[in-house]
Amino acid sequence: ALDRAGLVGADGATHAGAYDIPFVRCIPNMSLACPADERECRQLLSTAFAQNHPVAVRYPRGVGVGVAPLPGLDALPLGKGEIRRARQGVSDGKAPRIAILAFGTLLYPALEAAEALDATVVNMRWVKPLDVDLLLQVAADHDALVTVEEGSTMGGAGSAVMEALNAAGVVRPVLALGLPDVFIEHGDPAKLLALQGLDAAGIAHAITARFAAAVA
Repeated sequence: ALDRAGLVGADGATHAGAYDIPFVRCIPNMSLACPADERECRQLLSTAFAQNHPVAVRYPRGVGVGVAPLPGLDALPLGKGEIRRARQGVSDGKAPRIAILAFGTLLYPALEAAEALDATVVNMRWVKPLDVDLLLQVAADHDALVTVEEGSTMGGAGSAVMEALNAAGVVRPVLALGLPDVFIEHGDPAKLLALQGLDAAGIAHAITARFAAAVA
């Protein structure tokens, strides 16, 4: 289990878990899960326990989002995500169809941002193994993809998505949102996420700025 994933608060800038995704996903035979909430954290820990190879489950410091764990020790499938919100509108051929691929607890601000944009939201859950089947299905049904992670974009989950698309010969615009290539000072996590554009408003703004026709 990797605690203190992402921005951790007033523990000091060097305590932020910004770089675990890049260095864990490059290790052979290692898997990496990003639970979105308390329930998934417990389920993915059960998944990890059942494997015969190392699995890292990354979760943030502090309180959860309020999703109570289910009784028992049920597990989730290895390397499988899910579509949490499907876009509602009918494409007019002008506004691009956007899908947000969320890794970890940023699923919830992504869902909030998607309401205003009518975007699909995918809870990816796993950086490695990446759910390539789901990724390719979503890519086929959308014009552009946005990855959202509370970690460094340098070699992070967004990079994994782009590598998978490239390997499959699929060309789609990808906007990778996450932590920049700088050391971020410590402080209140919610305020720090907002400063980095990783709250709901920031995610919506970044998508609108890149794909302006999506909200025209």
